[in-house]
Amino acid sequence: MTAVESRPAGTLETGTGHRSPFGVRVKAFVALTKPRIIELLLITTVPVMFLAAQGVPDLWLVLVTCVGGYLSAGGANALNMYIDRDIDALMSRTAQRPLVTGVVTPREGLVFGLTLAVVSTLWFGLLVNWLSAALSLGALLFYVVVYTMLLKRRTSQNIVWGGIAGCMPVLIGWSSVRNEVSWAAIVLFLVIFFWTPPHYWPLSMKVKDDYARVGVPMLPVIASNRTVSRQIVLYSWMMVAVSLALWPLGYVGWFYPLVAAVAGGWWLWEAHALHSRAKSGVTGTKLKEMRLFHWSITYVSLLFVAVAIDPFLR
Repeated sequence: MTAVESRPAGTLETGTGHRSPFGVRVKAFVALTKPRIIELLLITTVPVMFLAAQGVPDLWLVLVTCVGGYLSAGGANALNMYIDRDIDALMSRTAQRPLVTGVVTPREGLVFGLTLAVVSTLWFGLLVNWLSAALSLGALLFYVVVYTMLLKRRTSQNIVWGGIAGCMPVLIGWSSVRNEVSWAAIVLFLVIFFWTPPHYWPLSMKVKDDYARVGVPMLPVIASNRTVSRQIVLYSWMMVAVSLALWPLGYVGWFYPLVAAVAGGWWLWEAHALHSRAKSGVTGTKLKEMRLFHWSITYVSLLFVAVAIDPFLR
């Protein structure tokens, strides 16, 4: 009896010759989409739809926009893993990704990512509008081509400009409701643009040895902790300032700026505290760089929840 004939029911073979249960394969393909990252993207998409509608948007529109956003971002993430599978195998943080372990073959990962890219674009175009479809496709191409292929391994500013892809869900959320892009969406786009570096650099500080091992010039790899923390403080101030600009432009009432000021103030406290520790030469666990990373996720969640709630309190 051949190996194929003797394969137990309910299992599939990977490109490495290993047998994986069907359930494991399904989980592996889901993992290719990076669900935890997509959660953050949806946190910035849905509240903007409430602001654009100045109340509760059409719930069917919310659903199809979220599904389309997941498919698009999932396709981008899968293609990112396909391109980065060589360095993922050498980094402890990414060593268990499906394309590294062999549960999913490179060919399968590539086809999966491209399929999601095509399906998500048509999904947005046919069920939402073609402006949102174009923005979605633009975000995917920017993340895969500009960030992953061109910037990531060449410049320490990779996450600064590559983060533009992560800003696009704000524009997509707004355009899905209004079929246009306004200043409110652009302001929130800039909030995420300035949020991304001080959100990601603390994590990069924590795992900089991984990046150094594979030659990816993240800022913490080529610069001192003091320099990185100074950049974090600079971007943090710009982020908080831009977040407050939504109020004088007249798009929000009193609730959003209150939350933005309080949450932003706490962020600046943490950013300056990190800079103080870095300046004093603290290293290792005493640097506590992950405090700001974890707070950054809470901050963006609170800020965009305030975006969604504000229209009901005006």
